[in-house]
Amino acid sequence: MEHLYLSLLLLFVSFVTLSFFFLFYRHWSNFAGANLPPGTIGYPLIGESLEFLSTGWKGHPEKFIFDRMHKFSSRIFKTSIFGEPAAVLCGPSCNKFLFSNENKLVAAWWPDSVNKVFPTSLQTNSQEEAKKMRKLLPQFLKPEALQRYIGIMDGLAQRHFASGWENKKEVTVFPLAKRYTFALACRIFLSVEDPNHVARLAGTFHLLASGIISMPIDLPGTPFNKAIKASRFIRKELLEIIKQRKADLADGKASAAQDILSHMLTTSDENGQFMSESDIADKILGLLIGGHDTASAACTFIVKFLAELPHINEHVYQEQMEIAKSKAPGELLNWDDIQRMKYSWNVACEVMRLAPPLQGAFREAINDFIFNGFTIPKGWKLYWSANSTHKNAEYFPEPDKFDPARFEGNGPAPYTFVPFGGGPRMCPGKEYARLEILVFMHNLVKRFKWQKLLPDEKIIVDPMPIPANGLPVRLIPHQP
Repeated sequence: MEHLYLSLLLLFVSFVTLSFFFLFYRHWSNFAGANLPPGTIGYPLIGESLEFLSTGWKGHPEKFIFDRMHKFSSRIFKTSIFGEPAAVLCGPSCNKFLFSNENKLVAAWWPDSVNKVFPTSLQTNSQEEAKKMRKLLPQFLKPEALQRYIGIMDGLAQRHFASGWENKKEVTVFPLAKRYTFALACRIFLSVEDPNHVARLAGTFHLLASGIISMPIDLPGTPFNKAIKASRFIRKELLEIIKQRKADLADGKASAAQDILSHMLTTSDENGQFMSESDIADKILGLLIGGHDTASAACTFIVKFLAELPHINEHVYQEQMEIAKSKAPGELLNWDDIQRMKYSWNVACEVMRLAPPLQGAFREAINDFIFNGFTIPKGWKLYWSANSTHKNAEYFPEPDKFDPARFEGNGPAPYTFVPFGGGPRMCPGKEYARLEILVFMHNLVKRFKWQKLLPDEKIIVDPMPIPANGLPVRLIPHQP
């Protein structure tokens, strides 16, 4: 009887496997005769997903890209990732093509896991969502609008370093950087300042951020399941904040220019329609994710590289101390101070070139089109990679060398330095990120020097670069 059960089980497994193979090859046979880009589609169903992800887990995500650029084409090659046929476009001309054809030939694409975590995004398509955000955010996140928040950022950073760094011999940088960027986002986006409220949101938010782009398996204990539960909790909290804010706006206790939440509640579209509370909650959630993990990674790697490069650290320190000495006791940073941090921002840019928080992003072909002589079928996914230019000697000589001078004068050639993307979908929070990073650097270097405790700490990219142990450092306070 056992042999019969085993035989039936093997027969079932064989049937399922053959069915998958049949569906996979029938799917790809639809493109027979088309002049597709060179490349390989990998294994049935999983394609090359494991290699795409594993190179990141090993700390070298660029290897997947450069191996195929060398083997197939330096500009475009095909692959299969996350069960989707895809073309990877490499180089500045490809970046320009994708960025400039947003909503013409291509549109934003996210894995199913993102849509399930953000359910209201299923009610409209990505093009409509992008239009909404492009109208809403620039008014609030443009430099002249953000100037009034620099003092608030500096005050929060001072409290952050006083509570989390000072009087400590050793700290782990990445968790502290996340605490800083999340507290700042809560204050600037929502005017939430109570440390207990921020901490309650942060604990749940980290579950959301770590599971949003994962295998969409909604079973108890999986990262995806935890992310869905976390999104429900945070959305409930946000809806309570939104209801209270609407009441405060009606009573004159809050202003329309107070933060992004007030801005969303008081701004209508061209038809006079306002966003629903649930839609605003999802938008705020998206902003928290977009403005939190990427900035946390950037701040962490700034600490890493400055620890490894004392001469660069000293130059940053001198620039920041000139600003600090020009301030009266208790005076906060202002816009003019930020504009004087030119070398510090060049250092931050070089950090983001070598360890881009955003490794790349997907688009989807709206229609069939020809690029570089190859057919891109409708529905195919297109991936652009920051590393295809950031770590390419053709655009950045000696790409592994840390050299902030690359960003002096006119800086890198167009479409070669793309940590914030480009085109209509360039990160709307670019200026906000610049401010929070520079305020972090100012408050860090004027207080401490530091040493890495793990000289050869591994870097994991999943999907953003993260030191495997969080970057523990020994702090050395400056003497008065």
